[in-house]
Amino acid sequence: MSPRRLWFGAALLALVAVLSLFVPRLERGLEHPQRPSPQTSVPAPAAPAQPVTVLLPSASTEEPSQLAVGLNSPTGDVHADLRIVDQVFVAYRAALHNGNPVGENSEITAALTGRNKLGFAFIPKDCPAINSKGELCDRWGKPYFFHQISGEKMEVRSAGPDKVLWTDDDEVLTP
Repeated sequence: MSPRRLWFGAALLALVAVLSLFVPRLERGLEHPQRPSPQTSVPAPAAPAQPVTVLLPSASTEEPSQLAVGLNSPTGDVHADLRIVDQVFVAYRAALHNGNPVGENSEITAALTGRNKLGFAFIPKDCPAINSKGELCDRWGKPYFFHQISGEKMEVRSAGPDKVLWTDDDEVLTP
């Protein structure tokens, strides 16, 4: 099987994983849940019943990654964005077998956009959610704050609508 077909299969698998996050909400009739109380954590997605295999192409593949397609989408919300970012970290850990990327936002974003030992971009370098400083940003244009809890857990914090970190409207995903 060609590397291009393997990558297409991996992209399709990632798209199915992302869509599976949204289908339960659609099945509930697009309910609009009340905003969580300040400083609450967004629950991490439940672990899949079966292990997920991530197939990655060779570094020469020209196809862009589809993992971050819905990031900061006008049809989504900050909770969907946080789940997408978490899924990118899940794919990164599965592919590289060495835990989370480390460093400041720009260093972590560099690893996610291809500066890793595989040379694979889990997020395309031209993703609109990446600012001119190379930082992955929330839907309000503010860089996410990444806190590595362990090699397998990365807390992701959005500054929220007030665009200021560490205030009551921050949204946090703690796996």
